[in-house]
This record gives sequence, structure tokens and C-alpha cells, in this order.
Amino acid sequence: MSAAGQTTAGGVKDAPATVAVLGLGAMGLPMATHLVRSGFEVTAFDVSAARLELAEQDGVHPATTAAQACEGASVVLVGVRDAAQLEAALFAQDGATQTLAAGSVVVLTSTVGAEPAQAAAERLAAQDIHLVDAPVSGGPVRAGTGDLLIMVGAPSAALDRGRPVLEALASRLTVAGERVGDGQLLKTVNQLLCGVHTAAAAEALALAHALGLDLDATIEVLGAGAAASFMLADRGPRMAQQLMDQQPELRSRLDVISKDMGIVAHLARTAKVATPVAAAAEQVYLLAEAAGLSDQDDSVVATTLRRRGSDA
Repeated sequence: MSAAGQTTAGGVKDAPATVAVLGLGAMGLPMATHLVRSGFEVTAFDVSAARLELAEQDGVHPATTAAQACEGASVVLVGVRDAAQLEAALFAQDGATQTLAAGSVVVLTSTVGAEPAQAAAERLAAQDIHLVDAPVSGGPVRAGTGDLLIMVGAPSAALDRGRPVLEALASRLTVAGERVGDGQLLKTVNQLLCGVHTAAAAEALALAHALGLDLDATIEVLGAGAAASFMLADRGPRMAQQLMDQQPELRSRLDVISKDMGIVAHLARTAKVATPVAAAAEQVYLLAEAAGLSDQDDSVVATTLRRRGSDA
């Protein structure tokens, strides 16, 4: 099979003595705890003491800085929100590069865009540190069970160093190409559909609510037919809670999907490809951010649409 279609799955092989995890957000925390259950020694850092405490309860060793977390680690898993957080995690005064040894590998699981990933790879290479561009998809539940889709862009030598960790986290590991950034490009295409599907699900359920339909029954019917999608199944129940003025569990922050759709828009402009549906979906998230909902679960867009409809 060609590199672009290479897919593997499996268990832990030749696990490194210590894995550092930088970022214990919605995806980072379940990935870290799953690695512990898979037999890895895991040390982690997050700016949130509460997230560190949760991780420690599941066997993760907490660290006070990214540099401390990376002491003795041969693989570093980075799960941050955006390019600015990536910069801080790796290159700040107390960042990972202060303690990472030559020959170690940084596995970037976040969606930050191809350009920031490539820039980070160049800076790491100056210290003989490899970067594996490996954004993930699947959500927190699948992150906690090693059932993620991971899209990789990395030279084969770097990928080999990070493969034990990646295979522990993935049910499907696809190599998009050997260039750092190829994984980000494929993930951006993935996020275009995720963002559109989430916005479409929000519109459908906001309409169903306005029409007086039972939302649980509506989600069940839609999920059984041609209208089904992963995003409807995953976000739909939380959208129903939002529309019924209940507070769902925070699992996917609004500002993250909004950021991802901004990356989609930038990439589409660069490639000179028209993406009018994605652009419309991005506006839904920007409206919700303008309403002060950036730190809410992204299912809140259904409520935003309902409010705008009632205001009209």
C-alpha cells in the first residue's frame, strides 16, 4: 500500500520508559490516562491544577512545568488548543525544549495548521528533536479507549520513534505523507466536514425544537436514516440539553471548532478553492463567540440559533 494510504493498528510495542503529555484538555486527559492503562509511564503538565489532579488519580505523574514533565521522556505528546499554546509548550522559558534530549520525538496531536507545525519542526530539528505531525479525531470518549483516527505527516524515521504511542491511541493510523504538515492538511479537510455537520445538526434541532417536536425522538429518527452523521450522534444529545435550558457536560469547546474552521478558511483561500458551506458554518461559530460563549461546549450553537430566531 502507498504511504498516503498506509494504515496500521495494534498494541504497544517497545514502549518507551516515559511519555510526557503536555496539555490535559478534553482530549489530552483521556489520552494520558489511556496510555497509563496501556503500560506506559506517563508524566504530564497542564496549566490547570484541577486537570492535573484528575490525571494523577488515574496514575499520571504531575509536573509543575512542561520542562519538568519532559525530563527523561523520549516521546512527548502535545495536546494544545492552538499555535500560540504550542509555542509556549515547546519553546517558552520553562518549555519542553529546555529538557528534551537529542533524538527524542514530539507527537503533535492538535489541529494548529500546517505552517505552525512545520515551523515548530524546523526549530526542534536544530536540537535534533523530531516532530511527528499527528492530529487526532474521534472525541474524548474514543481517546480514552484507544479508538482514535490519527492522521500522520512525518518522515518514516520520526514516525517509527513515535509509533508505539500512536498505535496505543489509534484504531486507525493513516500516514497522509512524509512531510510534517501533511497530517494537518488532512485533518483540516476532516474539520471542514465536522464543522459543517455540527452546524447543520444545530440548525435541524433548533428547527425541531421551534416546531414543538420531541428532541430525543427526533435525534433517534434522524440517526437511523440518511440524515445520520457522527456529529449528530455525538453533539445531538448535548444540543437537545442546551435547547431545553439544561447544562451539558463540557466536551468540545466552542472556540476550538471556531479556530479549526478559521484554519479551513485560510487553507481554502490559499488553495483558491471555494468553500461557501464551510464559510457559512464558520459564521455560526463566530456568532456564538461574539455572544460570549467561547468557553462553552460547541453544542451551544443550537441555542444561539434558537435565540436569533426568536429575536427576529
